[in-house]
Amino acid sequence: MRLCGVDEAGRGCIIGPLVMCAVCVESEDFLKHLGVKDSKLLSPARRAEIAKALSENVEFRIVRAEPCEIDAFLFSSDGSQNLNWLEAEKTVELIRELRPKRAFIDCPSTNPSSYKSFIRERLDFPVDLIVEHKADANYLTAAAASILAKVERDRIIDQIKADVGVDFGSGYLSDPKTASFLKDFWQEHPGIFRQSWAPYRKLKLSKLQRSLGDF
Repeated sequence: MRLCGVDEAGRGCIIGPLVMCAVCVESEDFLKHLGVKDSKLLSPARRAEIAKALSENVEFRIVRAEPCEIDAFLFSSDGSQNLNWLEAEKTVELIRELRPKRAFIDCPSTNPSSYKSFIRERLDFPVDLIVEHKADANYLTAAAASILAKVERDRIIDQIKADVGVDFGSGYLSDPKTASFLKDFWQEHPGIFRQSWAPYRKLKLSKLQRSLGDF
């Protein structure tokens, strides 16, 4: 049976894209032999090693939602949309391309049933959808997707650091380096940030208020 796993990396970061990956296999034997597991349980070196083997031996697809796409999606909504639904749309895109018989999907929503229905309604071929929280911990194909997504996101973040010439850490605001970088460089490098997110909007509003005060 043609099996597919879908997962993401970079969902919660304020810098860089959301990266989503789908891995498709006929059998999970190779994944078991390789030692595939949830990317968060692997060291960076081991993750990179497994990602290389996966990229050379399995069918996969990667899609990205850049900060500008995330912002456009969230700013254009009436408040009923959130990042979950953009992620669901990207999942549909991946599944349409790979056309598996069964797909294991890591669910970001608190309502897996609704998330599953959203995806199913947009597919024009039969596929058994397994939509669960922590699918990357429970299904090898989803774990493989998590590894490829994480390695690709790390590569992109390293490239952004090289482009701006500053080590801003992980890109997550829980990282003091990232928080400091946002405060100091939000105007200089606006394109790398998710401007729809509250911390960025707060900085922008604060500047506007200061400008009005000066006026």
